[in-house]
Amino acid sequence: MTLRIDSHQHFWNPSRGDYGWLTPELQTLYRPFGPDDLEFLIEETGVGGTVLVQAAPTVEETEYMLGLADATDWVLGVVGWVDFADPSSLAHVDRLARHKKLKGFRPMIQDIPDVDWMLKPELDWAFRSLVAHDLAFDALVKPEHLPNLLALLGRYPELRVVIDHGAKPRIRAGEFDEWAAGMQALARDTRALCKLSGLVTEAGPDWSVDKLRPYVDWLLECFGPGRLLWGSDWPVCTLASGYRRWVDAAEELTAACSAGERLAIFGGNATAFYRLGAI
Repeated sequence: MTLRIDSHQHFWNPSRGDYGWLTPELQTLYRPFGPDDLEFLIEETGVGGTVLVQAAPTVEETEYMLGLADATDWVLGVVGWVDFADPSSLAHVDRLARHKKLKGFRPMIQDIPDVDWMLKPELDWAFRSLVAHDLAFDALVKPEHLPNLLALLGRYPELRVVIDHGAKPRIRAGEFDEWAAGMQALARDTRALCKLSGLVTEAGPDWSVDKLRPYVDWLLECFGPGRLLWGSDWPVCTLASGYRRWVDAAEELTAACSAGERLAIFGGNATAFYRLGAI
């Protein structure tokens, strides 16, 4: 039986002091979130395991997450952070890669002002080290980054890549064409996968299934059910939706898929991509 996997969730504690984006203005998010907060939600929605993803640009937060994963059976993998711009961080990659639940790394590209940052030659060591350790690269990008992401993946065809949150299409603004063209090119010309996550936040509190449908349909058309991973982006998603509501919406949006295809989207693809069986 294929386990239902939430391929993208977060835990954090603001008192740690390394979440630069997490300010009191975010209100409901500005508090600790840990396994006790999520456990009931995944139990009631039939989720059997999760992938815990970094939310702060520090190695210390990665170590914090690995500690939580060690203490939580259903956290099956961790996507951490190292400084891709600092070659001395290779020592951190080598060390952290020995942890059985460390599955990949994610630089916070969306927050870096230089849209060309990912193509800097001084980052070469980082991408090569991910390939060498068979670790995943979570691409936290926006539509304006998609041409550069395509170029990057042309440089490193062996890199295992998943695009977070469908590359954050500007659903609230009704923008589609630029994003759609970029995603089509990535799906056609690379082996990248894509997360079906974060879309409710991009649509805003008044989101609906109908508002999301053109974007999800396009991802299904471009990547196919075999290259999509469902994720909650909890607790960020709570800015627009409860956990259960997003689960129900995602099920409705993929209802035209076969039973096997839905099993892949809601668990099988994440298990294979993140090597979750190897823990």
